[in-house]
Amino acid sequence: MNNPVIALVGRPNVGKSTLFNQLTRTRDALVADFPGLTRDRQYGVGRVGEHPYVLIDTGGLGEPDDVTYHHMQRQALRALDEADAILFLVDARTGVTPGDEALTADLRQRGKRVWLVMNKVDGVDADVAAADFHGLGLDTPWPIAAVHGRGVRRLIDDVLETLMPAAEPAGTDSQPVPEGFSAPAGDDPTTAIEVAIVGRPNVGKSTLVNRLIGEERVLVYDMPGTTRDAIRVPFERDGRAFTLIDTAGVRRRSRVRETVEKFSVVKTLQAIEASRVVIMVLDAQQEISEQDAHLIGHVIEAGRGLVLAVNKWDGLEPGARERIRRELDVKLGFLDFTRPRFISALHGTGVGRLLEEVARVDEAGRRELGTPELNRILAEATEAHQPPLIRGRRIKLRYAHQGGRNPPTIVVHGNQTAALPGAYRRYLVNRFRRELGLWGTPIRLELRTGENPYAGRRNKLTPRQQRKRERLIRRRQR
Repeated sequence: MNNPVIALVGRPNVGKSTLFNQLTRTRDALVADFPGLTRDRQYGVGRVGEHPYVLIDTGGLGEPDDVTYHHMQRQALRALDEADAILFLVDARTGVTPGDEALTADLRQRGKRVWLVMNKVDGVDADVAAADFHGLGLDTPWPIAAVHGRGVRRLIDDVLETLMPAAEPAGTDSQPVPEGFSAPAGDDPTTAIEVAIVGRPNVGKSTLVNRLIGEERVLVYDMPGTTRDAIRVPFERDGRAFTLIDTAGVRRRSRVRETVEKFSVVKTLQAIEASRVVIMVLDAQQEISEQDAHLIGHVIEAGRGLVLAVNKWDGLEPGARERIRRELDVKLGFLDFTRPRFISALHGTGVGRLLEEVARVDEAGRRELGTPELNRILAEATEAHQPPLIRGRRIKLRYAHQGGRNPPTIVVHGNQTAALPGAYRRYLVNRFRRELGLWGTPIRLELRTGENPYAGRRNKLTPRQQRKRERLIRRRQR
């Protein structure tokens, strides 16, 4: 089935952004601008176990007497057409408002499953507050305190169990796959490498697909948004099987006019989840936007390999090329595990090496890492740069082993590992990457602290210590 799409809707200041951040566990969300809205619409990916879902925060709607209400209502509620489920947030402290009642009437007409979520229940009587919202005629309100995370896991578990088939509850290991996509091929090197090609509209994604496969398989037209759906293109190159996934471009919401293009962000996020490697296409003739950085952040968060393709490189003057390189260093400085590939999809310049890079990145993500080698690298890293002292005791990192692949996961055991600073974690990741040659793929570092067998016990004195203690007590009593 599709990765579930869940929309958050409600008046301003009912806690939608807080719940969004709790569910996605990140503030790095795709942002799409709407004129006239109190803030931007956001897209993100959450997970329960191995199951991803797409989350949409539709933005806040005002009260019905607000002069901008009806315009904002039309724009924000159109996003609900993308959703499989709707979380309707209300404020337990303020009770039912005319805005809540108007939204309820709109939601009834949608025919979607709605969860009434009563936020900010901390400090109020939840039963009394719920009685007020029963008048909306929706299901029993779900009480949560999004700012503390209270009740959030129980809510999302119920939503996913309802949306997924009974044979695949949210806690199982099988992962839902977006409709029209294949599951990620995992560790089997004989299966096709699923490659998602993503980026903003009109950066040349479809032209790149056609250049890679040598056919006019994807509609290409010089107008943003001409690719309407994700298209899967299987082919072989040099005996290696690939499947390219081309998606409708992610574009600023203020420029979207047709409903069919409103699915682009969801399709892009689903394509990233279904892939093993992502080719992120940038336009050398446009500035790198915050949205580009957010989209790359989603690729990293999903643990997918990344190839950065800067398109339309031909014809640029040397000064313009230098400006683009500087902009890449400044705006994408966090992207230190891959280097950009400068190409022209239209003329084929540099395109031939892209699939070689994709195969290298995929191999790096699937590589098996030997425990002796990991322990050698860890020992050399800690000897060259010791972990810091915490309350007078030095953090000790004892041994490492591989915890997973796609992306490579390295588990490091030691003491006080929870206190290891972020800078030292990045140092370890960079050291492992450089020594192992794991370029193009994120590396996840898991730190584990061994259990203290004496935790919770009172110190037991030896007989000699006990006699000394008794002598000291007698002296004090004299």
